[in-house]
Amino acid sequence: MSSRRTVWSLSFLVLLFAFASSLPARAQDQDVPAKRGRKYKAPPATSHIEVTVVKKFNGKPIMNAAVIFNPSMDGKDEGNLEVKTDPDGKAVIDVIPTGSTVRVQVIAPGFATFAEEYEVKEASKEISVAMIHPREQVSSYENNDGKAATRKPGVQEPIRPTVPVTRPAPGNPPATSQPATPNSTPQL
Repeated sequence: MSSRRTVWSLSFLVLLFAFASSLPARAQDQDVPAKRGRKYKAPPATSHIEVTVVKKFNGKPIMNAAVIFNPSMDGKDEGNLEVKTDPDGKAVIDVIPTGSTVRVQVIAPGFATFAEEYEVKEASKEISVAMIHPREQVSSYENNDGKAATRKPGVQEPIRPTVPVTRPAPGNPPATSQPATPNSTPQL
């Protein structure tokens, strides 16, 4: 019977010790607020932006065009993101912060690059881009309005001269620039 008393008394002592050790910890928790790592900062609200890319001359969508988003908020660059257009010519992104300025750049093969800045103030924004064929190079020294494209779409051949190059006639040896030597007698 003495072993039962010993077991019960030891378990009672262990429970009493555990309870007594937790009392100062509880009192300490009530006095000082707990610090649990970094403060949580909620991410900024984001906007849903949908860009539709079409050909200007016929209105058909351009598939697989690169749409590059470069947002900046309060003068701080937020990086850039690239999205490709789907078969309907649409590129959708949902991570641009609301209240920021975003530069949208569209690059498609065979078309002039498009770039424009937009203010993102609402939760959803739709942007429509009509791509045109490349035009002449822009110069800061002259008026550039309405310049036509210098190259046509498709494969371009290099410009070759129309005047044939003069070549010597077959059978005639080419002229040499060495002076003629007088006949001399062989020496022995």
